[in-house]
Amino acid sequence: MKLTYSLDDIQTVAHQIVAQNPHKVILLVGDMGAGKTTLIKALVAALGVQNATSSPTFSLVNEYHTEANGPVYHFDVYRIKDESEAYDFGMDEYLYSGHWCFVEWPEKIPTLIPQAHSTIKIKVLSPTTRELTVY
Repeated sequence: MKLTYSLDDIQTVAHQIVAQNPHKVILLVGDMGAGKTTLIKALVAALGVQNATSSPTFSLVNEYHTEANGPVYHFDVYRIKDESEAYDFGMDEYLYSGHWCFVEWPEKIPTLIPQAHSTIKIKVLSPTTRELTVY
């Protein structure tokens, strides 16, 4: 799936992604400032999370809850130095839990990524427009 969207369309785009029935581990790839966290916030809302969401840059993982979809995990591993840090806080257990996991900067943890995953690549087209590819 390939889409071009603006911030005004992000909720619709998030619902379209969820409707495609992707794997529950979703890797988000894109440059700094491309909108990975913003898209994850929309995806988490599309899954039914009611409470506020934020980037887990300093905590590495945020956990959210839905009534119908169980826990949802959001990882930002930008600040880890190597994969051993991810192992130390049990990231592999989260990724293989069967629950929704959204991972920013997955290139930092290549051997932890389950074979069954989806990837969303975000490309900046302009300050207000992005191109998204899901595979």
